[in-house]
Amino acid sequence: MILNGTVAPGYEPVRALYERNMESLAERNTQLCIYVNDACVVDLWGSAIDDERFSADSLVNVFSSGKSLEAIALAMLAEQGRLEFDAPIADYWPEYAANNKHATTVADLMRHESGLAAFSETVRPGDLHPERLRDNALGAIIERQTPMFRPGPDNQREYHAITRGWIAGELFRRVEPAGRTMGQFLRDEVSEVLGADVYIGLREEEMQRISGVQMLGFGYQLAQSFVPKHLGRRMELNFAQIAAKVWRLRGGLRNRSRRDAPLPIEGMRSMSFVDSPEMALGETPSAGAKCSARGLAKLAAVMANGGRLGEHTLISEAGHAAMHHEPVQRKMSSLNTSFTQAGLAHFSAPAASATQIDKGMHAGREGFYGWMGLGGSIFQWHPQLKIGFAYVPTSLNVLDIVNERGKAYQAEAVRCARAAFT
Repeated sequence: MILNGTVAPGYEPVRALYERNMESLAERNTQLCIYVNDACVVDLWGSAIDDERFSADSLVNVFSSGKSLEAIALAMLAEQGRLEFDAPIADYWPEYAANNKHATTVADLMRHESGLAAFSETVRPGDLHPERLRDNALGAIIERQTPMFRPGPDNQREYHAITRGWIAGELFRRVEPAGRTMGQFLRDEVSEVLGADVYIGLREEEMQRISGVQMLGFGYQLAQSFVPKHLGRRMELNFAQIAAKVWRLRGGLRNRSRRDAPLPIEGMRSMSFVDSPEMALGETPSAGAKCSARGLAKLAAVMANGGRLGEHTLISEAGHAAMHHEPVQRKMSSLNTSFTQAGLAHFSAPAASATQIDKGMHAGREGFYGWMGLGGSIFQWHPQLKIGFAYVPTSLNVLDIVNERGKAYQAEAVRCARAAFT
């Protein structure tokens, strides 16, 4: 095992938890970085598989943690007066109005309420590369889509796992004055300005920096869930805890809007597909961002500090407020969620009567904004305590539905930050 990095005085409990988890959980390579105010107080990385190539600067696919990058990018355009969240998407992209999409607002899309949780067509990886995006290869597919909603009452919100980023990206390049794609804008105006490794779409020379993700087998996860914690279970949750969460999600999965949807991306047969050159060089904002925890945490620190970090002002106070404005609470596949108009989730204290999955989602990360990624990653910030947080693993535990192993670090960081304040 290789463990590296530093923590500031007062944050030793975070290091102790990190070391314990790297030894006891089914981890491979991980990065953990946390800012409080404008200081990096935790910067840790390690390899449980003795991978000497893995470093704090390695790039890892963070799946849906990239959704918060979409929110930031759109908010930066809104700050410039080029976009309004309550305006119809068709105001900026007239062809989008086809097939009964004329009334869908930007906020509808970002709150997962556009009715396009899945497409009726499979997208080719090559059509996600910047030059093909500019040829409208993806945009034409989106224009042909017809909204579909789940049956029953309160059916607006359905998780747009991949499609939200594709639609937001196509909207973005139509509004951005230079016609840059979301990935190009993010690189120019965020990554290079902050010196932060946060990318939607890599360059050829950056491919060698990827540390590939690997999903834990379902059989392994289930077998481990029956092992008592004191006997060395390699997962955070036991079988009963996993079953309670999966059971609550069954209704949303059964009643999804497009049960006959084709494969989202051509050739998508395993999780490792996201690290292939054809995917990594293209732009899938909602599921394909390649980042380091250092880069994400630095960007999260900017958001935790009102849009500014040190000498860098990324977004104005008004733009920052607009991004966090008007969180609307609704059920999403049995999850109690609250999304702002820019598409940031806001986490709050669960009620005493809340389900186990809602408690798992919220308890321990109250006050944070942002989202998380399939299998483990977390990219969130806490404006009140001015915490910027990022956890990036390569071992994907998809049965840990709300990323509770990473949430443990959030809760420990909050305890340390509160202790420092007092």
